Amino acid sequence: MKILVIAMSNSIHTARWLSQIVDQGWDIHLFPSYDVGSVRPELTNVTVYHSFIGRLTHAHPSVKQKGIYVWSEFVALFFREITRRIYPHYRVIKLARLIKKLKPDIVHTLEMQGAGYLTMEAKKLLKGNLPPWIVTTWGSDIYYFGQFKDHAKKIRSLLKQCDYYHCECERDIKLAHKFGLKGISLPVLPDSGGFYLDKLAKVQQNIKPSNRKYIIVKGYHGWAGRALVALKALELCVEELRNFHIFIYSSDIVVRIAANKFKSQYKIPITIIPAGTEHDKMLKFFGQSRIAIGLSISDGISTMVLEAMAMGTFPIQSNTSCANEWIKDGQTGILVPPEDIKKISKAIKHALSDDPLVDNAAILNAKVVKSRLDQNKLSKEVVAIYDKIYKESK
Repeated sequence: MKILVIAMSNSIHTARWLSQIVDQGWDIHLFPSYDVGSVRPELTNVTVYHSFIGRLTHAHPSVKQKGIYVWSEFVALFFREITRRIYPHYRVIKLARLIKKLKPDIVHTLEMQGAGYLTMEAKKLLKGNLPPWIVTTWGSDIYYFGQFKDHAKKIRSLLKQCDYYHCECERDIKLAHKFGLKGISLPVLPDSGGFYLDKLAKVQQNIKPSNRKYIIVKGYHGWAGRALVALKALELCVEELRNFHIFIYSSDIVVRIAANKFKSQYKIPITIIPAGTEHDKMLKFFGQSRIAIGLSISDGISTMVLEAMAMGTFPIQSNTSCANEWIKDGQTGILVPPEDIKKISKAIKHALSDDPLVDNAAILNAKVVKSRLDQNKLSKEVVAIYDKIYKESK
């Protein structure tokens, strides 16, 4: 089977999704939805198509990279930018030519606004002649972008053209049908996969949540993330935090500045977890934490919630995600409005003071992880999906 995936080549979500199928002996190709000239080191056994690429890469030896090699990443970046400005549609044309040349059995786009729109334009050049096409939505693809007129129009067109639709939320299946989905809905599965339970056991530290003295915060603040709101909420919990240490990950410069100010003003220790920290190490940080806080105005499941559940950490997550499909609000986690500082601080205080709550939540969430997030089971389901589509197309 030959599969062409259009996705962000530098995304851990892409790498984790493909890790479920790269050991099947299939011929897997990856066309980057954004021309960044790099791939995640976790990505294996695929062929990746760049435009210009620097000599130094951190790709796994099993990854074949095709493109024009130049002597430095800086020069490659320069050529990519010049090409984009002079020839803005070159990615569409390059993708259409690749599809025509490869003749894949299945085309799969991971994420809508980059990969989906790009493939839709390439399909026009191919006069609609496209192999079975799977469209996967990530986090905010429909829930957030569907609120905007220009995006809503493209989303409707995309969902009317694709043959199969996959997402990680029941919420998004309902939204897809409202936007006119004509294709077949595939089983709801996490975009970033699950956990190998035997490996998970090795990083577990067996510390009861009620005995943990750390808090972990997702540090992204941008168009969706609201890490600065989390820090503001923590300011209202200073007295409760006197014996705690705060971890912040995926932070940007604005959040790091705010965190340093918080640390200096309130004398509460804060550790910024370096970008690119290995996943096993990240899980260990979760395993030391009593609560995990993740806020955004839009999200899918939120990988943070799944990681927290896996490590016995009590999740406090914004109610603009579909975490409600995984946790019971007030019992195995708390869902909060992403910008309501008072309600968020109330949830934090509750989770810091109620030992039975966090301990019982860890027990219940562990059962969910075992039944719904066993990567061995999930991988088999993903492989079965591709097999079924391939057989139906023949």
